[in-house]
Amino acid sequence: MKIATWNVNSLKVRQQHVMDWLQQSQVDVLCLQELKLPNEKFPCAEFEAAGFKCWFAGQKTYNGVGILVRKGIAVDETNIVRNIPGFEDPQQRVIAATVEDMRIVSAYFPNGQAVGSEKFAYKMRWLDALHDWLGAEMKIHPKLALLGDYNIAPDDRDVHDPKAWEGQNLVSPEERAHFVRLVELGLTDAFRQFEQPEKLFTWWDYRMLAFRRNAGLRIDHILLSAELAAKCSACEVDKVPRKWEQPSDHAPVVATIG
Repeated sequence: MKIATWNVNSLKVRQQHVMDWLQQSQVDVLCLQELKLPNEKFPCAEFEAAGFKCWFAGQKTYNGVGILVRKGIAVDETNIVRNIPGFEDPQQRVIAATVEDMRIVSAYFPNGQAVGSEKFAYKMRWLDALHDWLGAEMKIHPKLALLGDYNIAPDDRDVHDPKAWEGQNLVSPEERAHFVRLVELGLTDAFRQFEQPEKLFTWWDYRMLAFRRNAGLRIDHILLSAELAAKCSACEVDKVPRKWEQPSDHAPVVATIG
């Protein structure tokens, strides 16, 4: 089974890109972030016609997450979770579903804006809540995958110019420590299970010809529980959609399980 994550930076703008990529990539499960549209505007009928069931937590203008699952694959519709239980948050950042025997979590981590800011403090609280909830989820669902835009580059290898970014938001010691805490729950970075080319990123700023210069960051990740990591046979970044006209600033990440 192929599972993937993609921050589409507005599903309204990038809907056709998603449709085209679903057909080209043949993924079975796609986790989306930054839908930037309310629930009533989610294009369910279009995805249904393309052969996918969909679950989502939308929000006007900002945030929003979703999970698309190819028809024919079993989904427990009684066990859909939106947002982190027990963490009061008007921002739609998490949706989880049980797909076959896997717990799939699509998450859009807060950006944080700047170290020391109020938004950074919110990011720290959100990460604490996510960690605690996932710890409990993994006791119930030993086959768990956390896919999404983490807004964290976990290592200097994941930054085009580590010196220039040193201490900044997305690469700060505090954020990287939270990534390590997630790994210590028993999760594995699927991308790093395999030998990868140097300077392979998932996000490039729209400005300053960043994509052309490959001035990017690897901030979109798939973390797998031990049972899934043992069955993961590949993980790759698909940079092709980033080359399309009016693209998202993120590229999809795909993991093959089994």
